[in-house]
Amino acid sequence: MLEAQGVYVRLGGHPVLRGVDVAVEAGSVLGLLGPSGAGKTTLFRVLSGELAADSGRVELAGQDVSDKPLWVRARRGLGYVPQTPSVLTDLSVRDNLRAFEHAAGVEPMAPEERAALVELEGRLEVRAGELSGGERRRLELLRALVAKPKVLLCDEPLTGVDPTGIHRVGRILRQAASEGMAVLLADHRVHDALALCDAACLLLDGRIELSAEPETFLDHPEVRKRYLG
Repeated sequence: MLEAQGVYVRLGGHPVLRGVDVAVEAGSVLGLLGPSGAGKTTLFRVLSGELAADSGRVELAGQDVSDKPLWVRARRGLGYVPQTPSVLTDLSVRDNLRAFEHAAGVEPMAPEERAALVELEGRLEVRAGELSGGERRRLELLRALVAKPKVLLCDEPLTGVDPTGIHRVGRILRQAASEGMAVLLADHRVHDALALCDAACLLLDGRIELSAEPETFLDHPEVRKRYLG
C-alpha cells in the first residue's frame, strides 16, 4: 500500500537517510523504531510529501508519488499525524471535527457519533487546547481518520500519553488496520509500540538494519547491541 525504495536525503550537507527501503501492507501495523537522530521523522516527512528526497522513489497504492506534494498524496489516500501538536487549539472539539470534515470534503457525521470513535464524545464542548496529551492525540488521530485514508503515518503517537490513553490509541490503530488500512508508526515507547505492531524494522544511522516480528525484535542481537543496550 505504501513503499519507499532507495530513499536518500541529505540535510545541511550530511546524509540523514541512506537508501531506505520500507513497505507497509494493507491491514497491518508496521513499527519504525530506532534512537533519536536515526532519521525516523525525516523518513515520515519524505513519505508524506512534506520533504523531497534527493533520490529514491515513493509509491502509494501502486502509483509513483515521488514528486507529488503532501496535499496530492492526502487526496490519494495518505493520512499523516505528525509528532508536533496539530489540533486547532482555540476551537472546541466539536468545531475541530467540523473543520476536519470540511477540509477533507467528506459527508458530515453527527459529532457525538464521530467523537465516540476515539472516546471523546463527552468532551465535545472543551477547547482543544485544554485537552490532556492523550485526548489531544486521539483528536489528531480522528482528524486523520475522517478522510478515510488508505495509509496512516503516525509519528510518536504514544509520547506524552498516559497508560490508559496508550491503550485507547492502540485500540484505535488496531481497529483501523482491521478495516484494511496500512499503518506505519514510529515511537520511543518500544514495548508499547511493539504490542500494536504486526512487524517492526530498526532504523539506525539512516539505514534499515533489520525487520522482524514483534516477539523476536527485542531479542535480536542487533537490537540489543545497537539500540536498546
